[in-house]
Amino acid sequence: MIATKRLLMVGVLMAVIGLVVAAFGQGYMSWSIALFALLGVVAIDAWQVQKRPIPQVERVVDKSLALGVQTEVELLVTPADGESAKVEIFDGVPPELGAQEGAVSAQIAAGNRLSTTYRIRPWKRGSFEFEPAYLRLHGTFGLVARQVRVGDEQAVRVVPNFRAVSRYALMAVADKMGQMGVRQLRRRGEGMEFDCLREYREGDQLRQVDWKATARHRRLIARQYEDEKNQQVVLVFDCGRRMRARDGELSHFDHALNAGLLLSYVALQQGDSLSVGTFGGVDRWVPKQRGPRAVEAIVDRTFDLETTMEPSDFAEAARRLAHRQKRRALIVFLTNVYDADSDELEQALALLGQRHLVLVASLREEGVEEFTEMPVRDFNDALQVGSTHHFLEHRRQIHAKLTGAGGLLLDVTPSELSVSLVNRYIEIKRAGRL
Repeated sequence: MIATKRLLMVGVLMAVIGLVVAAFGQGYMSWSIALFALLGVVAIDAWQVQKRPIPQVERVVDKSLALGVQTEVELLVTPADGESAKVEIFDGVPPELGAQEGAVSAQIAAGNRLSTTYRIRPWKRGSFEFEPAYLRLHGTFGLVARQVRVGDEQAVRVVPNFRAVSRYALMAVADKMGQMGVRQLRRRGEGMEFDCLREYREGDQLRQVDWKATARHRRLIARQYEDEKNQQVVLVFDCGRRMRARDGELSHFDHALNAGLLLSYVALQQGDSLSVGTFGGVDRWVPKQRGPRAVEAIVDRTFDLETTMEPSDFAEAARRLAHRQKRRALIVFLTNVYDADSDELEQALALLGQRHLVLVASLREEGVEEFTEMPVRDFNDALQVGSTHHFLEHRRQIHAKLTGAGGLLLDVTPSELSVSLVNRYIEIKRAGRL
């Protein structure tokens, strides 16, 4: 049994009255009668609470929750034996789900079911488990309460924010990629696979003309090509300590996962297959995935990935990839390139570039360029501006060196990564570089 706030307030009041009675030496009998009456009422309240049947509690929540997205959880409380009851309920929410409300207090009418909701906003990916809810039953006078655990444990998982990816996906399905910043490039050359014959159009190249069909139809007929399908894309996520950096609410690694999901969807829609690998303290390999449920399979295998405190070993990652991926593929490293990585990355690009096309998507910190435009008022400001310029210039030199080693480079902020990565993939497909 638990004393309620009402009982504590009455107890304090009785104590104050008792002190006054003791000071003036009058009213002791009345105070004693009131005290015994209070104890009797408390005993009756406790007896009623102990006999009261425990209501049933059911939790309604999605099995998969999106990282950083506010979601409602519904609790359904049904009184046992159809009796009315005054309850106070607080769900057993894992701290990683970020519950935004406290306990809910309500009176359940006889024969009715109480429906109450609260909001959560997950801030960490992974698998988590709701514990049974805490339920407090109050007596008639509200002086004591009985606390019990009710309901079931319930497992949920927090996945990358696929809702944003789904919004882009719907645009892509509607052939409106331009609305999300993904450019549909005009074809200037041929694709890799023959599609059909059609009439010659202004802008077609002469080599597209099918002369046999032209002679047969006595008008210019051109071959139409489409981007080659059944190519392979490999996403390689850096799980090392460098990806723990945060810009806003999400870490660089979470931004990389979101961008990887979007690229996965677009690549699968293009008829390509997709594999996923990791390095930097985590060695996970998701073999080639194709088909309508491939994105779901990729989410299942990557939603619980976490960064480590390990360094990012690009050379080792390249050796593992060279062993696992035999067929030519577009290999996309999602990482943050530092100056100390240049020699190691050059070796990795040289090894993988013998067979594959490698794209390094490097995340740069938001707002670094803003320091170059800050007003210089004193010597410390001058040092900060100068060091920022030196950092950016050194970074550009490293990127130029890596590009010269045969790799492709994408240097963007986390907020730009998703759309920029899809743009680059489409450019590579349209250029026939795979």
